[in-house]
Amino acid sequence: MRPVRYIEIHSIIPPYMLEEIAKRGKAHQKDWALQNLTSAGFIRGQRFALGILSSAAPVGHKYRTVYDCKHKDGQPPTGTLVRQEGDPAKKDVAVNEAYDGAGATYDLYYDIYERNSIDNRGMSIVSYVHYDVNYDNAFWDGSEMVYGDGDGEIFARFTKCIDVIGHELTHGVTQYEANLAYSNQPGALNESMSDVFGSLVKQRTLKQTAAKADWLIGAGLLMSKIHGKALRSMKAPGTAYDDPVLGKDPQPATMRDYVQTTSDNGGVHINSGIPNHAFYLAAIEIGGNAWTKAGKIWYIALRDRLRSKSNFAGAASATISVAKDLYGNGSKEMKAVQKAWKAVGVT
Repeated sequence: MRPVRYIEIHSIIPPYMLEEIAKRGKAHQKDWALQNLTSAGFIRGQRFALGILSSAAPVGHKYRTVYDCKHKDGQPPTGTLVRQEGDPAKKDVAVNEAYDGAGATYDLYYDIYERNSIDNRGMSIVSYVHYDVNYDNAFWDGSEMVYGDGDGEIFARFTKCIDVIGHELTHGVTQYEANLAYSNQPGALNESMSDVFGSLVKQRTLKQTAAKADWLIGAGLLMSKIHGKALRSMKAPGTAYDDPVLGKDPQPATMRDYVQTTSDNGGVHINSGIPNHAFYLAAIEIGGNAWTKAGKIWYIALRDRLRSKSNFAGAASATISVAKDLYGNGSKEMKAVQKAWKAVGVT
C-alpha cells in the first residue's frame, strides 16, 4: 500500500472574492457566496489519501473520463459517467469543455515537456461537472477535477475557460513535483505555476505568440454586467476587475506592494501576481511561443529545482540556473529571466 499523503484543496476563485460578494452582493448573491465559502471549508477538511481513494489510477497513456454530478455536492464527488476517452462529443457543452480542456493540458505537458499526464506515469484525468447548485468555483481535490456551473449573474460555468482547466490540473503537477507548501510565498508560487501553465495551455490552443496573448486568467468567466475582464492579469496584475460587488483586483505586480496578510493562506492568490508578472516579462523578452523556451525553463525548475518551502528568491535562482543550463551562460534567455525577476523586485 502506498503511504498516506494528505492533499490541499485548490480552488480557482480565491476566498477573498467570495467574501466580497458576501458583503457587497444582493441578498441571494450573498447566500450563494456564503454557501460556497462554507462548502470550500468543508471540502478542505475532507482531505483524503492519494492513491487509496483516488479514481484517477495510472493507465500509462492519455485517458480522460467525465462524470455528471447532476447538481449534487459531496467530497469525494459522485456522478454518472458520461464521456470517456475516444467517445464522440456530447450535447452537454460542459462535458465537452472539461474533456477538451483536460486533453489540451495533457498535450502541452506531453508534447512539449515530455511529461506523461499529471503524475508523469499516465494518470487518468477525471473530471466532474455540474457540481452542486450555483457553485461558484472549480477545484483540484488531489486526484480529480470538479467544476461548478457558476451562478449565471457573476460567474459563468467554470469549464468555459481552458486556462482555468489548465490552472487547476497544474496544481496536480505541482503536487507530484515540488509540492510547494500552500501558504505565504511557497503557496503564491504554487498558484503562480498554475497560472503560468494554465495561460500556456490557452496560448498553445489558440496558437498565440507571447506578444499576441492576452495574459488573462479566466477571461470570459465573469458575466457581462460585471466590471472586469478576468480573474487575474499576468501582464498587469491588479487590473483584472474593479466591480461594486467583487471589489478591486488586489494583486501586486512587484515586491514593493507585497501584501502581508494572514487571510488567503498568507496571500497565495494575491501575491502570486509578482511571480506571474516575472514570467510574463521573461516570456515577452524571449519572444516567440511562450510555451517553448520560457515555459520549459519554468517547468524544469518546478520539476527539478524547487522544493516545498521555496520562496520567490528561490524561484528566481532556480529559473535563472535552468536558463543558463539550457541556453548558455549570458544567453538571451538567461538575461531575460534575470531581468524579469529584477523588474519585479525579487532580485
